[in-house]
Amino acid sequence: MNAQTDKETTAMNVQNKTAVEAQIESNLDIDQDAVMSEENVEAVQESAVDAVQDYKEVKTSEVPQNIKEVVAKTQKGATISKAYVNAEGEYKLQLATADGKNVTVLTDANGQLIQNEIKKQ
Repeated sequence: MNAQTDKETTAMNVQNKTAVEAQIESNLDIDQDAVMSEENVEAVQESAVDAVQDYKEVKTSEVPQNIKEVVAKTQKGATISKAYVNAEGEYKLQLATADGKNVTVLTDANGQLIQNEIKKQ
């Protein structure tokens, strides 16, 4: 009977091991799916950044007056050093402020501020 019990114990261990291995594999698959999802999120974010960064440089004199007025009101004493526009008519403006900071301002086509980022120099 000992040999029979040993065989049954071994068979149970194999079954348990197989069940544990299956659970581990399942968990690995879930983790791999999560990684794939994170990669997809990163790809979408990079794509969105690329779309936002698709600006063409324009002369500062070509910036519409309403956008210049918004800059004058929100960034007292700042001057537009560079200007860029994208296909949607949104402007990315690099400003030099009176206190020596560089500021990047994003506006929509109507002059509404989208983003205002101050960088100390």
